[in-house]
Amino acid sequence: MEDLTPTQAPSASPSDQLVRQLSENVARSSGWMKFLGVLTVIQGVLLIFTIWGILICWLPIWLGIILFKAGDDAETASRGAPKRLLDYVVRLNRYFQLQGILALIMIILGLIALFVAGMTLFTMMRHM
Repeated sequence: MEDLTPTQAPSASPSDQLVRQLSENVARSSGWMKFLGVLTVIQGVLLIFTIWGILICWLPIWLGIILFKAGDDAETASRGAPKRLLDYVVRLNRYFQLQGILALIMIILGLIALFVAGMTLFTMMRHM
């Protein structure tokens, strides 16, 4: 009897093949996701040593853990647990939501800092 690969299996439906292809493609990114997750955790740990970093060090640590777990979900999904694709998508959704919120906060804080610096400079120039 001929040895069939999973994509050639006669009983595999198109949706099963799609899930398998998605799992395989997602698994290719898992190594980089885990690597970036570890680097993000390290960044959070290094922030502990700064004055302001003590207040926000938990954020990069949390984001790094989310990325690392998403990478693990991607690997597990490619090894025959397609339901872990949902966990992968949920974790990435949470990661990007948090990153978006943090980006907006940083933009707002940057604009406030520019405004305060501009007003301070304007006040100093006026008193000269």
